[in-house]
Amino acid sequence: MSLLIRCHHTRLDRRSVAQLFTPFKGSLEHIPVLEARGNRPLQMTFEDQLKILTYYHLEEHSSGRHLLQVLAQEDFAATHIAPPGGIQKSAFFEAINSRGLEQMIHVYEDLQKQATAKIPIAKDISDLGDLIAVDGSLIDATLSMLWADYRTEVKKAKVHLGFDIGRGVPQKVTLTDGKGDERPQAKRLVAPGQTGVYDRYYQCYNNFDAWQEQGRHFVCRIKATSRKTELSVNPVDPDSHVFYDASVLLGTKSQNQTEREVRVVGYTVDQINYWVATDRFDLTAEQIAFIYKLRWTIESFFAWWKRHLNVYHLIARSPYGLLMQILAGLITYLLLTIYCHEEYGERVSINRVRELRNKIRNEAAEDATFGLSPPGIIDLDYGAYATS
Repeated sequence: MSLLIRCHHTRLDRRSVAQLFTPFKGSLEHIPVLEARGNRPLQMTFEDQLKILTYYHLEEHSSGRHLLQVLAQEDFAATHIAPPGGIQKSAFFEAINSRGLEQMIHVYEDLQKQATAKIPIAKDISDLGDLIAVDGSLIDATLSMLWADYRTEVKKAKVHLGFDIGRGVPQKVTLTDGKGDERPQAKRLVAPGQTGVYDRYYQCYNNFDAWQEQGRHFVCRIKATSRKTELSVNPVDPDSHVFYDASVLLGTKSQNQTEREVRVVGYTVDQINYWVATDRFDLTAEQIAFIYKLRWTIESFFAWWKRHLNVYHLIARSPYGLLMQILAGLITYLLLTIYCHEEYGERVSINRVRELRNKIRNEAAEDATFGLSPPGIIDLDYGAYATS
C-alpha cells in the first residue's frame, strides 16, 4: 500500500489534478515516512510538502508568501493542496529548509525512471545511442546566502544537470555554489554506456582518458587551437559540411597529451568552424556533428523551465532548501512530461501546460457555481485516472 493511502490520505478528487499526480503512487510506496523530530505532530507531511511545491511551480506563484496566501484564501488550493489544518509561514519555511530531502530525492529518481520507461527515444536519433547533454545554469542568490560564493557583492548558486536528449527529460542533478567547477560533475551526470554531450568548457584531456576507461562515451567541443598528433586520417566528402575527420592524440607530448586515441571531427555551420572530440568511432562524421548540435536541447530546457515554471524564484536560502526547490521544479516538469505523453502523445509545451492550468481552474469554478461544498478526506482512486 502506498504511503499516500497508508499514512495520510488525500483530499484530491478532481480528475485533472489527480491525473497529473497519479505517478506519485509508485514513487511514494517505499520511501521512509517523514516523522516529527519532537512531541508535536508535523503541520505538513511530506505528501503535503510535495503537493505544495509542485503546485507552486505549476501555477507560477511569485513568492513563497504569495503561495501561502493562495493556500489559505483560494478555495481550490485550500481544499486540495494545503494540509487539512492549513500551514503557518514559519512551519512552511522551516520544513522546506530542513526536512524531506531524502524523500524528495527518492520521488525524483523514481519519476525520472517512470518517464524514461514510458517515453521512447525520438525516432530520428534512436540509432545514436543514449545521449545525455550536460550543462550548468546559474541561479541568482541573495547576499545573505554566504555559501553561494561567486564574486564580491554577488552571490549565485549553480545547478548541474544531465538531460536525456532522446526523451526530453532531465536525469541526474547536482547543486554547487556559483563558482563550482562543472567538469568534476560530469562523472556524476553521465553513466557508463551513455554518451555525454559537452560544450567547450568541459574540454579536459585527463577526463577524455578517464571517461574511456570508465565506459562513459563523449562528444565534446574543443578549441580550434588544440594540438593534435594524427594517427590516421579518414576521407571526407568534399560536398559535406565536415572538413576534417581523424584519429589523434590530443595535447602536447610529455605534458598533457591523451594516452588514449581520440577522434576529432571538424565541420562548418553558418561560416563557423566547430571542432569536436569523441570516442564514438562507430558513427559517421556527420552523425557526430549532428550529436553536438543536439546539445542545445539542454539550453532550451533551462530557458523553458526557468520561464514557465518559475523555478529560480527562490523560496529557500539554504543549500538544503534550494536543492529541495530545484528537485520540486524537476519533479513538476517530469509530471508534466508524463501527463502530456499519456494524454496527448506529445512532448511538454506551454500550450498544454496552460490547458492543464485552465482545466484545474474550470473544475474549481464548477464546484463554486453549483454550490458544492469541499469534500471530506477521501482515498484517491488512482486506478480510475490511470486508465481513463
